[in-house]
Formats: sequence, C-alpha cells, structure tokens
Amino acid sequence: MSDWHDVREELRAFALGLPEAWEDHPWGDTVVKVGKKIFLFLGVEEPTDRWRPTFGVKLSSEAHGHALTVEGAAPSGYGLGKAGWVTVPLESPLPPSEVLLDWVEESYRAVATKRAVKELDGRVT
Repeated sequence: MSDWHDVREELRAFALGLPEAWEDHPWGDTVVKVGKKIFLFLGVEEPTDRWRPTFGVKLSSEAHGHALTVEGAAPSGYGLGKAGWVTVPLESPLPPSEVLLDWVEESYRAVATKRAVKELDGRVT
C-alpha cells in the first residue's frame, strides 16, 4: 500500500476488530482502546504544518527495535518511549502490512485484559 491513508485505515479497521476495542478521540487525535487503555495511536487524520501522519504502538524489545528501523520512527514522546511505545511515520517506506498488523496485535496484547486476550486466542483464523 503506497497511500498512507489506506495504511492508516487498514490499521484502524484491524484494531477495531479486536475484542472489546473501541475508538476514542482524546486531544483531537484518533486512538483505539481496549477497556480504558490505548493500544494504538493514530494521531491526526490530515497533516498540518506541525503534525505529520503517524501511528504509535507498544512493543516488546525485539519488535520495538524492528519498528525503530523504519525511517523517521522514534520512541514515543511524553515518556511513553521508555515503556516500549514507538511512533512510526505513515509517510515513510513501511514494512509489509502483515508486519504492521502484527505490531498492532502485539500492542493490544500488551495492554488488554487476560479475558480479552483469551477471546482473541479463541478466534478461528
């Protein structure tokens, strides 16, 4: 997928398909939560002079390191980077969709309740 809008929508749709996931708009940004916890930051819907399209996920050290290899990716701000969050620019060359969706699922599993993860694991793929 070359258009960042398509990638953003694919990430959003996948995330909203996970058990108990829902969309919220704190601070004017789009996020996807499970319960009260954010597992996917989708940021602004359109670029501005100050904000570029990105997504943010919470990853284990191995996946975190991989995500940081994307051009322009960085540990997330506001201290979230120390907890494994990484912000990835949607306008950069990105890994295949399957990798991005794996990152979203890993982030979900990092913050979801055991019940929600069990429901996800019980789904037929």
